[in-house]
Amino acid sequence: MLLFAASDLPYRGDADNQMNREVSMTGTPVPGNYYIQEAYNDAHTPNIVTVILGDYRSIDTLGEQIVIFTAGLIVLLLLRNRTEEEGEYNEE
Repeated sequence: MLLFAASDLPYRGDADNQMNREVSMTGTPVPGNYYIQEAYNDAHTPNIVTVILGDYRSIDTLGEQIVIFTAGLIVLLLLRNRTEEEGEYNEE
């Protein structure tokens, strides 16, 4: 089923491909074109990936960082708790 679906995908280099258009099917501008054309003017940073993650999607990136920080903190607390328990058993 995956191969069947992939066979219907457009060629990436096709200029008429939907992702290469400046206006979507609904008549609204495609955000990707704005990011490419205006990234340097908006942030004055030559790296477009940094501009997209740091400026345009900053709230989403902050949410992902909070989730990763929380998971790391939980792992740290679990490992610390185990080493304290092992230390108590060795003392007795």
